Amino acid sequence: MRNAPRFFGWNVLYATFALAIFGWGVGFYGPPVFLHAVVQRTGWSVALVSAAVTLHFLCGTVVVANLPRLYRRWGLPTVTLTGAVSLALGVSGWARADAPWQLYAAALLSGMGWVTLGAAAVNALIAPWFVRRRPAALGMAYNGASVGGIVFSPLWVFLIAGYGFAQAALWVGVAMVLVIAVLARKVFSITPQQLGQLPDGAAADAPAQAAVNTLARVPRLWRDRAFLTLGAGMALGLFAQIGLIAHLLSLLAPLLGAQTAGIAMGLATASAIAGRSLVGWLMPPTADRRKVACVSFGVQIAGSLVLMLAADHMWAVWVGVMLFGAGIGNATSLPPLIAQTEFAREDALRVVPLIVALSQGAYAFAPAAFGVLRSASQDAGTSMFWFLALAACVQAAAIACLAWGCGASARRPVPAMA
Repeated sequence: MRNAPRFFGWNVLYATFALAIFGWGVGFYGPPVFLHAVVQRTGWSVALVSAAVTLHFLCGTVVVANLPRLYRRWGLPTVTLTGAVSLALGVSGWARADAPWQLYAAALLSGMGWVTLGAAAVNALIAPWFVRRRPAALGMAYNGASVGGIVFSPLWVFLIAGYGFAQAALWVGVAMVLVIAVLARKVFSITPQQLGQLPDGAAADAPAQAAVNTLARVPRLWRDRAFLTLGAGMALGLFAQIGLIAHLLSLLAPLLGAQTAGIAMGLATASAIAGRSLVGWLMPPTADRRKVACVSFGVQIAGSLVLMLAADHMWAVWVGVMLFGAGIGNATSLPPLIAQTEFAREDALRVVPLIVALSQGAYAFAPAAFGVLRSASQDAGTSMFWFLALAACVQAAAIACLAWGCGASARRPVPAMA
């Protein structure tokens, strides 16, 4: 008797990890570097170029909210490859824009493209192949996002400084499109049904799939407390997180120096990988995932509070960065896992893109909002205190939203049978 074929879901997981590296490395961690490069090349104001960064994130919300419809119409591999091409063209436009309107047009292309390689896409790729092991699988796939930050943040700076923004955009764009094209054709186009395989690679996992699908459908998501609290919790958590990350380097540089502050940022990213991996592998299948998310945000609040002591205690910098960083990855990966347990499979396919779109629309304004708060005070110490206090308060609001929704799906009325 021949051995059973290897479970193809692992191939999908590794390919999705690679996709996340490019998606976040180019589309998420790239714009802050692009902003500096464009200002240096053109002499345009920071405010003008910052508006393009906001547009980049905002326009993506329209695409990500409609990803399920696009997948049904064109297929997941085609949408993914088209998004990679759009992102590559958009970044090239950032590098070559000679007028503000050209920069904003490039931001539209890059913003609409990167979300097809972002959080909702990762969930869509992993979901058909993993159910019982989905927390660990999503955790590993989302770690590609953190690796993308570790690799591409310094890589962009090196390539732009050494070869120019236009050449750097060309090289990275071509490499990304080629890799995504191969993955789309060889991996993402394959379904479990084509290979006769079940989720998680074993027939014993079929009951887990059935349990998810027996949940009642939700006719109106915008009136469902589970959906509203999940979306609000994710949006608030990421608003605080992105706002703090965007300014953390400039906050720490006066205390540590620019180079050491960069090491601290790298420590935050490494902590994100560790925190997401621990949750993925150690969270029991029966755990209340909302409570796990609340604990994760609580750890980040502790990090914000510890960072308030950084001006007087050097240890507080490193402890605060590690605590805050430990929850960075979970803010993205846990909400789709919550949706898996609280919604029928058909609804979850809608819920995940919608909450990602809501969150992206919210955190697009976070760097500007936190920047206004910083500029409101002339004293650096006072500014940092209120900055971190705001981040902690917003994260506390995220916990309140998630906690308010605990048990809402269980109390959802079941529609009468026809």
